[in-house]
Amino acid sequence: MKLIFLGPPGAGKGTQAAEVAAKLNIAHISTGDMLRRAIRLGTPTGKQAKETIDAGKLVSDEIVIAMVEERIREADCVNGFLLDGFPRSVHQAEALEGFSAIDCVIEIDVADDKLLSRLTGRRVCKDCQGTFHISQLEKEVCPVCGGALYQRDDDKPETIENRLKVYHTQTAPLIAFYKERGLLKVVNGDDTPVNVTRAIFRALGCE
Repeated sequence: MKLIFLGPPGAGKGTQAAEVAAKLNIAHISTGDMLRRAIRLGTPTGKQAKETIDAGKLVSDEIVIAMVEERIREADCVNGFLLDGFPRSVHQAEALEGFSAIDCVIEIDVADDKLLSRLTGRRVCKDCQGTFHISQLEKEVCPVCGGALYQRDDDKPETIENRLKVYHTQTAPLIAFYKERGLLKVVNGDDTPVNVTRAIFRALGCE
């Protein structure tokens, strides 16, 4: 099975992707991890990406597309794969169609106000780097090591609002693209992780 997961920041897409890929015995391909891996292995596109990053530039669409094509030809993708973080644009989706058919696209949908609450409530421990949500804390200290907690700049309301705006602008055409092809399934992500996983398997028709 060849899948794509779409979802805004804070929707739990990475967690769900890892869980679903493991249960289906397919490769979980996260764009960020893939980029780091290609650079570490010194693949042709990895070398190109490293040169671009070292020069302080953004990795181009062409490099990312070539890297995905290179990655899905590897042995662990023989049973299928789950793409997490790719494609990000219609241009990338069209390029992907050129070298691989996709069976299903899952969009994990969570309302913006819920995402804002999830992400702005996140705290990180300065000592052990553990991540917690204020709703789970009795005191404003780390429940694991007692260290001081802080809010990352990335998790401040104005930053989150901007990230969500960028996500919706980028992803709306992509959602329309896959809906048109009859590949899109929307899953409600505003539930417990276990229930979201169940809903994904129902959408895939493989409970």
